[in-house]
Amino acid sequence: MISAKIITIGDEILIGQIVDTNSTFISKQLINIGIEVSEILSISDEKESILNALNNSLNKFDIVITTGGLGPTNDDITKEVFCEFFNDKLVHNQDLLLHIENLFKKFANNPINDLNRAQSLVPSQSKLIENKFGTAAGMAMKKGNTLFISLPGVPYEMKSMITSSVVPLLSKEFKCPVILKKTLMTYGVGESTIAKQLKVFEEKLAANFKLAYLPNLGRVRLRISCKGSDRQQLENQLDLYISELYNILGKIIIGFESVNSIESEIGKILAKSNKTLSTAESFTGGLISSRISSVPGASAYFKGSVVAYDTLVKKDLLKLDASLINHYSVVSSQVANEMANNVKKLLNSDYAISTTGNAGPSKGDSKKDVGLLYISIATPNEIKSYEFNFGNNREKNIKKSVNKALELLFNELLNEL
Repeated sequence: MISAKIITIGDEILIGQIVDTNSTFISKQLINIGIEVSEILSISDEKESILNALNNSLNKFDIVITTGGLGPTNDDITKEVFCEFFNDKLVHNQDLLLHIENLFKKFANNPINDLNRAQSLVPSQSKLIENKFGTAAGMAMKKGNTLFISLPGVPYEMKSMITSSVVPLLSKEFKCPVILKKTLMTYGVGESTIAKQLKVFEEKLAANFKLAYLPNLGRVRLRISCKGSDRQQLENQLDLYISELYNILGKIIIGFESVNSIESEIGKILAKSNKTLSTAESFTGGLISSRISSVPGASAYFKGSVVAYDTLVKKDLLKLDASLINHYSVVSSQVANEMANNVKKLLNSDYAISTTGNAGPSKGDSKKDVGLLYISIATPNEIKSYEFNFGNNREKNIKKSVNKALELLFNELLNEL
């Protein structure tokens, strides 16, 4: 097995100022070429922290990829630390300087300064990795049995360098096994229930295959992965296992992650049947419509949304009857039904989703219990309301309700169209 470690450098990660998305991207690219990431580490941009991380990784991993600390400011010290670690020195690279100067001529409004020119100083032993979109070149250097690769932390620069340069370099340098994985999306059934259904399936899995459960608020992803030397053989066996999972779990499987998201499957059904959809959201605040409209081509079937968070908006824009609200409160199946029905009329759609409830932590305009939530689905023929209580956590209530609303609509569409 070829092992890799990712080190992200920067105080901004450690204090929670930014989220480390670089490691996620790099991991996905490496696994695609058969390299498994064994460890991910975030460290401060202090000299000792970086040196310790490099020393602790030497000869323990085949590949170490660092991101961050290659900029022009005083706190960007990765190149200097690399020189100390490799017993090397910084030298001027004329081609890199020309690249930096050209970038400034094309894209910068301010003139180039000495700090920018200093970006052309690189360790003398390093193999440079081209950065088409920035001034910080990447570096590849070998010590002992470990290949160290340093990349800038700016995500769009790093991503381009990984795909255009690093992946081809590693594919050439290392003989990697074939690693395949597929992730199925399921909705509406909990992790423990699915695990019970798949007990026998898991017991029969070949030793080089692995099933993982990834639950998340109303949905469970099932990732089945395998490793070997014969790609075709692995693909054939993986397809057989996938078919078996479909036979066992049936309709709760929506499709494959990133290929068959539930919102894209909803869109396919609506587009194929020439039907349209609208939403009226209260406590979900437009998150359902955001998921639906994120699908390319959604304009063919998605009419729009009314985010009626305030009670007055429900009355004035959605034309809800004040007596209905006064009698049942805004958190009720009656109000949820009326919201779905009225947005359906307002935007002239065939289907509609509505949400209303007390997501917490306070009760808002209703005295109903925190956690009490209603989702309604309006179809061309009827309106169905569903009551839920997902607990006291606001974030959980909102996210789980978004997933549940999409699941309810999807099942309704499957039954009707």
